[in-house]
Amino acid sequence: MDWEHTRNLYIEGDNLEVLKLLQTAYYRKVKMIYIDPPYNTGNDFVYADDFADPLARYREVTAQTTKSNPETMGRFHTNWLNMMYPRLRLAANLLRDDGVIVISIDDAEIDNLKKLCNEVFGEENFLACLIWEKTRKNDARFFSIGHEYILVYAKSETTLRDNNVYWREDKPGAHEMYREYELLRTKYGDDFPAMEKELKEYYANLPKDHPAKKHSRYNKIDEHGIWRDHDISWPGGGGPRYDVIHPVTGKPCKVPPSGWRFPTLERMQEMIDNGLVVFREDHTEPPIRKSYLVRKMGRLSDEESIGKQVMGTYFYRSALQATNEVADLLGPRVFDYPKDREILMRLIRYMTSAQNNDIILDFFSGSATTAHAVMQLNAEDGGNRRYIMVQLPELCDEKSEAFKAGYKNICEIGKERIKRANLKIWNDCFSSAALDLGMILLDKELEDEMGKSAEKKMDNAESLDVGFRVFKLDSSNLKTWDAAPIAPQAGDVIGELANRMNAMIHRVKPDRSDLDMVFEVMLKLGVPLDFPVAEVSVNGKTAYSVGEDCLLLVCLAPDIQPGDVEQMAEYAPAKAVISRDSFADDTAMANAWYILRDRGVDLKLV
Repeated sequence: MDWEHTRNLYIEGDNLEVLKLLQTAYYRKVKMIYIDPPYNTGNDFVYADDFADPLARYREVTAQTTKSNPETMGRFHTNWLNMMYPRLRLAANLLRDDGVIVISIDDAEIDNLKKLCNEVFGEENFLACLIWEKTRKNDARFFSIGHEYILVYAKSETTLRDNNVYWREDKPGAHEMYREYELLRTKYGDDFPAMEKELKEYYANLPKDHPAKKHSRYNKIDEHGIWRDHDISWPGGGGPRYDVIHPVTGKPCKVPPSGWRFPTLERMQEMIDNGLVVFREDHTEPPIRKSYLVRKMGRLSDEESIGKQVMGTYFYRSALQATNEVADLLGPRVFDYPKDREILMRLIRYMTSAQNNDIILDFFSGSATTAHAVMQLNAEDGGNRRYIMVQLPELCDEKSEAFKAGYKNICEIGKERIKRANLKIWNDCFSSAALDLGMILLDKELEDEMGKSAEKKMDNAESLDVGFRVFKLDSSNLKTWDAAPIAPQAGDVIGELANRMNAMIHRVKPDRSDLDMVFEVMLKLGVPLDFPVAEVSVNGKTAYSVGEDCLLLVCLAPDIQPGDVEQMAEYAPAKAVISRDSFADDTAMANAWYILRDRGVDLKLV
């Protein structure tokens, strides 16, 4: 895994504390948050809802101290909501103005969670409640409850509207049909009747469950794509009425009862000129509108899309598919109830951009399905999305299949899944592309098409970020002042006070590395954790350059001299971060400040 250049993060620790630490560096930088929080099933909570002493509580939690939340408890719902509320508050700060949060939940807390989200994100920013039908229970007493909900909220629905955002997804089977169209054009050129004949045969030979089968009405072909005739009347009635002259008879065509589809005659003429309207034999019937399933880019009407549709709020996909995928990667029963990668890919593809370096955050990452989905999606569309996974290192039960397989906690499961999934994705991308490049020699008619496809696959594989940086939540690398009262009867009060003061002379804890300090500095100064960190030499002393253009220069080496500071300035950082312990005295520290100030560099001390 490429630690140096990866933009992906995996953070082990209580997500409440992690979200606090991410506030400065990732404020309004996250495009999409997906979480699958623990459902309020009445079992033990691993995530605490008492935040009076967060770090101490984290230590307690990682030792697997849990608290019971039985349904008979008067605060049954309150306990769960108290756990969720501060996390959602912090998460909201991280979302971009055009960002979205997506939350999986079941019947137990859907009503309460929606009220909570209305308070945190605003009722006006509610976008949808999706229903995922995942199984059927024929042994149920009354109804088969085999569904989950997925709540979707925008950070600002107004921003999405102002940016003219329309979410669309590929119609199932549209990609396959586009490829078929390209192959037919390669084979027949402009012989459209021959292409249409073979296209009908293609539909007939498809398996019944193939997604392209239901598009068989799209059985006509022209130089722009595969199309079918479509109604040219105004939706809902009350549309405009004007004369459209038939090109053969020279008389006005019959106007549809609900009026024309297009608001003006000028717009209608533009559609006619672009070949998107087909006239009947005479004027006694309205013309028809071409509706394309797949269409080559170029003269596309702004009212049409290339095999696109709006996502519905209900869908079915068996939960067994997610379970089987994890079992294939890690072994059977290693992780219970994983989320479905295909569904997450669909949601991420729908709500994010492939090329905007969109960040996807999951702070209940579990088996790391979200990371797997992001990487698979990037491999398929050449995207540069990146992920941040956060997971508490919850211990695996010693009797569980996960523990028997060698996994001590859930984080080990998640990280191993990412490694194996990325290896599989990489091999699939590279191997299939290489195979295609070899096969193009077998059929010269398909050489251009397959060659372009293979080259694109290989480009995607080579640019794919399959690395991830792992961080573990801990206390600060800097010592804190021991403020506990000193009892007079304890003995030497002055001596104890002197010991405490001496302990603060060297503030960095002795068991912490330079890189530990570098990443803490990055978080405190608002620098994302995925920025590159390179070790550099300053007059023989070790320093660290952070960012492509040395945004920060961090030096924790001892005995910093004026010549060292001069060389630090040569790197032209925005800020130089130097340890207080690095200076012999206050005079040396002041000299460093003046040297850097004159070079336009801000000095920060740790």
